[in-house]
Amino acid sequence: MTDFISIITFCALLGCIVGFLAGLLGIGGGLIIVPALSFLLVKFHVLTSDHVFVVAIATSLASIIFTSTSSAFAHHKNHNIPWDIAPAVLVGVAVGALLSGFLASFIPVQFLKSVFAISVVFIALRMMLSRPSKIVRTLPNRLILTTSTAVLGGVSGLIGIGGGALLVPFLTFFSVNMKKAIGCSAASGIVIAVFGTIGYVSSGLSTTNLDDGFVGFVYLPALFGIVVTSAIFAQLGAKATHYLPVGMIKKIFALLLVIVAIRMLFS
Repeated sequence: MTDFISIITFCALLGCIVGFLAGLLGIGGGLIIVPALSFLLVKFHVLTSDHVFVVAIATSLASIIFTSTSSAFAHHKNHNIPWDIAPAVLVGVAVGALLSGFLASFIPVQFLKSVFAISVVFIALRMMLSRPSKIVRTLPNRLILTTSTAVLGGVSGLIGIGGGALLVPFLTFFSVNMKKAIGCSAASGIVIAVFGTIGYVSSGLSTTNLDDGFVGFVYLPALFGIVVTSAIFAQLGAKATHYLPVGMIKKIFALLLVIVAIRMLFS
């Protein structure tokens, strides 16, 4: 019982952090949740290290449903979601995320870890080394945009993130305003999380037990702890975007990714 309460408590604290960052940066928080939850579930003897990574990814995605919903609602009120391009993006990430959830249980855990670490390093370098560009690039047509975001949604679902870490750089590359890119990313995070979670729950039903706190690969006590606080702090993060300059937002985003990349590579 003590371990059970400890997991919920630590996950509630984790939810404060990821919720604020979700609202501020348009990310679902999976870049932090996955490594943190992997550590907690092994430390409190919920799972062995051989099986914990898939559960951490699935639980991360399930929590992002709540975090991104709160964040996206706040961005919508602030007119930061570009609804002219959002439908094409949302369809793409939905298809990619759903496929990733079903395929994850067939992929070796070490490969999943490698994909996670490499993705984080790539994202961190892209954000750290990018420079403001005066080149105006137009978005590709709807078919190419949907196909591209399906790939990004698939990778996001595979590594348990809401998609902001990939979608924001992608959209800003095509000269989408930074705040609009973050808003679109927040909306996409809902879709990635919902469809990804469906896949992870379905593929894990025959492997886990509800009596142990699992629904598919989703661990409910950890999910509860995270969502209790994350939705509230996502609102605070979204409001903070109006008080922080775009350049500062990008620096915070890049610094976060570098920290996580180092943690994953050297743990």
